[in-house]
Amino acid sequence: MVKSTPSFTSESLAALKQRYADAGQDHVFKFFNDLDDDAAAAFFEQLSGIDIEQCNSFFDRTARKPESPSQQEPDVLEPLASDAFASTLSSSSSSASPEELEAWREEGMRLIRANKVAVMLLAGGQGSRLGSSAPKGCYDIGLPSHKNLFTIQAERIRRLQQIAGEGTIIPWLVMTSGPTMAATKKAFADSDYFGLNADDIFFFNQGVLPCFDMDGKVILESPGRVAVAPDGNGGVYGGMRAGGAVDWMRARGVEHIHSYCVDNCLVRVADPVFLGYASTRGAECGALVVPKKAWDEPVGVICKRNGLYGVVEYSEITHETAQQTRANGELAYNAGNICNHYYSIDFLHTRVPEIEANLEHHVARKKIPYVDDAGETVRPTKPNGIKLERFVFDVFPYVENLAILEVDRKDQFSPLKNGPGAGVDCPETSRSDLIDQCIRFAEAAGAIVQRSADGSQPAFEISGLVTYAGEGLESLSGKTLAGDQLITDLNAVVTV
Repeated sequence: MVKSTPSFTSESLAALKQRYADAGQDHVFKFFNDLDDDAAAAFFEQLSGIDIEQCNSFFDRTARKPESPSQQEPDVLEPLASDAFASTLSSSSSSASPEELEAWREEGMRLIRANKVAVMLLAGGQGSRLGSSAPKGCYDIGLPSHKNLFTIQAERIRRLQQIAGEGTIIPWLVMTSGPTMAATKKAFADSDYFGLNADDIFFFNQGVLPCFDMDGKVILESPGRVAVAPDGNGGVYGGMRAGGAVDWMRARGVEHIHSYCVDNCLVRVADPVFLGYASTRGAECGALVVPKKAWDEPVGVICKRNGLYGVVEYSEITHETAQQTRANGELAYNAGNICNHYYSIDFLHTRVPEIEANLEHHVARKKIPYVDDAGETVRPTKPNGIKLERFVFDVFPYVENLAILEVDRKDQFSPLKNGPGAGVDCPETSRSDLIDQCIRFAEAAGAIVQRSADGSQPAFEISGLVTYAGEGLESLSGKTLAGDQLITDLNAVVTV
């Protein structure tokens, strides 16, 4: 029978048991006395690290609220007014002028040169849907270079630092999760931090929460461990504070942060236009959006919900509402959310801690392994429990000045969500979209990229160390380039 270990005393164990009993969760100690000393110490540490009272409150506020539509007032949705956002698309009713775009780009570059900008990568997910147990950022989408997502993004940071000039540093914050932290750190170290300074990279974990059964009881995944799950990408806010990321940025003088998801191979990391736009507007938070492919594309849209900014998921909007159009024929609900955001450091440091106290979680009903009364593991065949999550955009309704910028999907958004062969948002589409972008860069510079006789896409890639967004390729003008090549040096391109 476990009474104490070097990690806890009988008194501290009794106090912990009382806390859980007062919270109605003392069942977690059912098998405690059967554990060996090491397992008991680890379990004591896990239970001590859980704010069980707060977790109960989260469950009560979220999972126990009435779900019947008859018990709730329906949300009032409004599309974004055309003057509520700007667009980089010339075809948009909210299109910015070339002069405005250049002014925003210059302002963004000024902030980058002043070392006032950091980028934050949301990389907590594993590549399980892709058939890989490694962090998703390690995935090779099949480019000629075989660079993984981490490498592609790191090279854009390096190129932007080069453009900005000597002395420019763009710190890179990397949010991981418990299952991916060690593997992510190893991937960075094994790649010599992709050519960046290790001191300019900061790793932190998103938060985790206990899993509950349908009655609100914490689930044991084994006799000596509570089942936990990442608390959604909205866990970035608490994770930053707990991990010291906000303080780290403030100590370095960072004032503006560009945040993005790891699975987007086209992301313009530390996008100067976006940063300049948000900064010029004095925004505390911002979002990039893309026009929807069609009214029924399964993507959330940024709009007004009950008079406040928010993201409405495709499952929450009626077909009739989704098909509404503006006078010019554009979809009214057209601001597709791509999880690409801007924050001011003051917003993260001062406003977010106040906002989080008001945020509810989202309920995800899942199949969660658990131990039965005999201590044996059971793997359910249907959802038996609840995971509580927050989304990164849950702060939007509390934002006083939200800067929304519409960009071209083909330039900045190609998500990797599905496994090989899925035909949409998969490795093949990511590869194709990035190669198409490289071809556009070359052709915009005045080159011709050779296609095969059947017109199929060549294996053509320009390194991110050569160009960030198509700049610096003037020497390609007038040349016909071999389609199947990787350009890493503009003085060594293959022509035909």
